[in-house]
Amino acid sequence: MKEKQQNNGAGYETCPPGIAQGITIGKKAVSNRLFLAPMAGLGHVAFRELVAEFGGYGLLFTGMCSAKALPHENPATSPVFKWRKQELATLVCQIFGPDPQSMAAAAQRIEAEGFFGVDLNFGCSVAAICKRGCGAEILKTPDLAVEILARVRASVSIPVFVKFRTGWINDPRPAIDLAKRFEDNGADALVFHPRVAPDRRSRPPRWEQISLIKEAVTIPVFGNGNVFDANDLSTVVKQTGCDGIAIGRMAVSRPWIFAQWTKGFTPTIGTYHHTAIRMTELLAKHHGERFAVKLYKKFIPYFSASFRFGHSICKELLKADTMDELRDNINGVFERDPEIIARPNLNLFL
Repeated sequence: MKEKQQNNGAGYETCPPGIAQGITIGKKAVSNRLFLAPMAGLGHVAFRELVAEFGGYGLLFTGMCSAKALPHENPATSPVFKWRKQELATLVCQIFGPDPQSMAAAAQRIEAEGFFGVDLNFGCSVAAICKRGCGAEILKTPDLAVEILARVRASVSIPVFVKFRTGWINDPRPAIDLAKRFEDNGADALVFHPRVAPDRRSRPPRWEQISLIKEAVTIPVFGNGNVFDANDLSTVVKQTGCDGIAIGRMAVSRPWIFAQWTKGFTPTIGTYHHTAIRMTELLAKHHGERFAVKLYKKFIPYFSASFRFGHSICKELLKADTMDELRDNINGVFERDPEIIARPNLNLFL
């Protein structure tokens, strides 16, 4: 694909030096401290392959996988529990469930398949998940959260991560206590999102709470929440002393962000065009055309957020029912040389 030259937006700095350094989690080495955060409906195998083609990350995380279903899940047909063999050495599978037994059984399947590690989801605040007694709902019963972790830890030897939020009230003390208990019961690393569950993303994360979690434990602590540019990355690392950062929505908007921040990769307008087309190819390869179109439409708002008049671009790209129509729309957008903005339009970050 022919590269078109254009101002690629201000602020394409690299990350703080410490983030690009390796770290040991459990007994396994990780090349750097910048991770792809788990994202339901977005962190699928096709998107992870796209990220992997740019490189620059330490670990990748799957989307949420149901612990109840996972022991019998077929990777050939599952939209979530699906992977490429070459990514397993740096891939962590996230699971959710309301009881220790099913979570432990799921973790055993994950270890048997060869994943780097398993991540326990105690952070999702989506109503459909919480109503099932899963995700952030478990934080209302701290003893259950600890029991789930202890059972999983006793069942596997791979690294165990815990992803959790501040809780359900705007008081970090319960989260600090839980962090200590997680460490005492065998967690190898914590990924902390400093927001209360009822807020979801309606208010800014309280980054200062990450430092409270970091100070409470000796295991690695990774921050998460509203890291959208290199300045945000430097600020949160400097302010909190966290061991690394898990990047979610920003990575969907710019899948090369890990290479940009850890390897000095500089995107051009051609990078955006190539990425949009490549995503159609990877989705079709892994999921079949019909489901691929549905998944691509989840990707479009985040991708469109990088452009001035992103809402109009988003609407234009969404007007498609087939992959061929999607590609035609993508090519039409880039024929007009859309202007890239340095910081994405967060109104398009769903």
